[in-house]
Amino acid sequence: MPYTAFKKHETAADSLKDRVILVTGAGQGLGRSAALAFAQQGATVILAGRKQNKLEAVYDEMLATGLPEPLIFPLDLEKATEDDYKAMAEGIYQQLGRLDGILHNAAHFGRLGPLDINTSKEFERMFKVNVIAPFALTKACLPLLKMSEDASVVFVSSSAGHEAAAYWGAHGVSKKALEHLMQTWSLELQQFPQIRLNAVIPGAIQSPQRKKSHPGEVHAELPTADSLMEYYVYLMGPDSRNERGQVFGQ
Repeated sequence: MPYTAFKKHETAADSLKDRVILVTGAGQGLGRSAALAFAQQGATVILAGRKQNKLEAVYDEMLATGLPEPLIFPLDLEKATEDDYKAMAEGIYQQLGRLDGILHNAAHFGRLGPLDINTSKEFERMFKVNVIAPFALTKACLPLLKMSEDASVVFVSSSAGHEAAAYWGAHGVSKKALEHLMQTWSLELQQFPQIRLNAVIPGAIQSPQRKKSHPGEVHAELPTADSLMEYYVYLMGPDSRNERGQVFGQ
């Protein structure tokens, strides 16, 4: 099934004012760009990621530029348990009292190659980070999202997950499962019209994962992660209230 093409959209200033948005993988790449873009639109951002030093660098960057003070939640998605996600949701409630959005940006990428050289361990790790973690985190935070007047959950997929592609192995399979998870949950939450779930396919951009998957490219010639932020802000903000269960891409 083809994805929905991004359309140019001008977002009003401070479109995310007074919202609390959780971003996973916020320490680098797309996650960092999204965290900054959301904060620039007035949101209080929760920075989640595996490496605290990278999260602290984004935290410092936000304060240095006068953006709303974020929160930091270090979390290793490969090792996290259901109790860890519940504790995170409780911590968000205790410290901020609300949650209006989640960007499931963090992902694991192993190696390109035929399926018959993938191991069960590689599949397990890929699904733990790329599918189970977004599921468990969304589930833990669902009571908070239901309390919001307008909540958005955005999952980051990939072109190799949306359409089967040779040699993308467990990564492609996990991203396809992530899209199915999003669409299933979107259908199940129809009785909560204030909550919407969608997915994005970033495409070829400058990112740490892209360097791994396409080492022969001239990385500097690709679009930057910042070039996608108008779409990310749109999906996280009030103008996308009618977008549900969609997969967006360029």
